[in-house]
Amino acid sequence: MPRVLVNGPASWNTLVRLPTLPEAHPQTLVASSHHDGLGGTSAGKALTLAALGIEVRLRTAIGDDREGGLVRVALAHPRISLDVQEVAATERHVNLMADDGSRVSLYLELPSPDAAPCPSFDGFDAAVLDLADHSRPLLDAARAAGVPVWCDVHDDDGLADYPREFAAAADVLLVSAARLADPRAYMLDAVARGCRLAVCTDGGAGALALDTGGWIEVPAAVPVADVVDTNGAGDAFLAGLLSGVLDGLPVEDALARASAAGATAVTTRDLGAPTATIPALDRLAATVTVRRL
Repeated sequence: MPRVLVNGPASWNTLVRLPTLPEAHPQTLVASSHHDGLGGTSAGKALTLAALGIEVRLRTAIGDDREGGLVRVALAHPRISLDVQEVAATERHVNLMADDGSRVSLYLELPSPDAAPCPSFDGFDAAVLDLADHSRPLLDAARAAGVPVWCDVHDDDGLADYPREFAAAADVLLVSAARLADPRAYMLDAVARGCRLAVCTDGGAGALALDTGGWIEVPAAVPVADVVDTNGAGDAFLAGLLSGVLDGLPVEDALARASAAGATAVTTRDLGAPTATIPALDRLAATVTVRRL
């Protein structure tokens, strides 16, 4: 069974659904719906990877509080082992979710765990190191151990300081097109610096990938008629891609599986795609025509 180390945030969130995001003026709005649930990009990746048959060690920061208990219960899975850094309060957000998939996240608690010894990378096939201060020391450590580093820098604009170290260290880099002025230039720079695969996702428009063999067009899996929740779709995309790579698939087939995983994630309000299976994803992936440009 493949083994992956995932390091980064797990949180307990309140998600509020609105037809559109509010404009910046005083007003009273009525939510379409709301619920509390698991959040955090690393939690979404861990759950989806575990669903796809991968053994995951999730290194994250959780408090000894009510929300921390809920996070632990939500992450209970026979293929997920938790390596918890104790903090005063569990990370919490209020996420305003619009019908078009756009989101505003309000941080209620943002923990800062104390420095901890780097974990051993022995026996791990990949390290997914998400945006968090406690991931930074692991970037060089994983590379020194010869373990491929996967980084998801979300809506990096290519200029902000915080993601720069992650983008520079990644063997496989995922980014959203949301704030990039020139996604192709961003990806060309990443591959020129030694990244072996860069992927830029663009929601319903699919994704664009670049490796040393050139550009790859990745359509979105069959149109989703009812987008329930976009939280964790990018996490599911990465998990699908990583599972394909670990299964030895050609990069085009791994990207098709990633597209299927992302499409599956938006059909549920659960974080990521925690009930996905390889056979189901590959049936959907067979409808995705990935091609080199």
